Amino acid sequence: MTALPRLLGAAVLLGLLSACSILPEAETPDFYLLPAAQQPTHSSATVDWSLRVSAPSASLALDSNRIAVIPQGNQISSYQGARWANRAPGLLRDRLLDAFTANGSIRALSSDESSLQADLDLTGELRAFQSEYQGGKPVVHIRYEARLVRTLGQRIVASRSFEVRQPVDGKQVAEVVSAFGKASDQLAAQVVEWTLQQGQAQKIAQPAKPGQ
Repeated sequence: MTALPRLLGAAVLLGLLSACSILPEAETPDFYLLPAAQQPTHSSATVDWSLRVSAPSASLALDSNRIAVIPQGNQISSYQGARWANRAPGLLRDRLLDAFTANGSIRALSSDESSLQADLDLTGELRAFQSEYQGGKPVVHIRYEARLVRTLGQRIVASRSFEVRQPVDGKQVAEVVSAFGKASDQLAAQVVEWTLQQGQAQKIAQPAKPGQ
């Protein structure tokens, strides 16, 4: 009678070991940085106001480090075995910071990660950050709804929609990533130019000097 429980136990153990052997292996994705072209440094006059660049809000599908793709219709998926090194909103924020730094006009520049006081806050919503198949070919699509907020009183002083589409030279993940870099550079250049124009138009009041 004692042999039967032992045989049953051995059979169960063998079954578990067999089940373990057929489980899928854990995915080991490749992580990608957002490529960047060398941003030209401009000799624009510096401004006397400060700017904080905040990561935009995004839907659950985009607030991720997965590289999103829309293969057809309204179906959104992601490239298998590939990940961004950061979530998409953070990637865009960092690209904007790099572009402002290269421009050089705003010396008092910070991000939402440091929580420093600033005159204006560049924020908004990331509505698209994916590749989309059009006519059987992938096209990178980035759409950023920007808002420039005066931190004193939290008032929106300007807003604009920025949208860039960049064809992909191929269908491999590395080629898609390269197109994301080009599209991000284009969008960042537009956002920098717009922000400087709108910021200067605000004529942010500076503290009055004694005797004034």
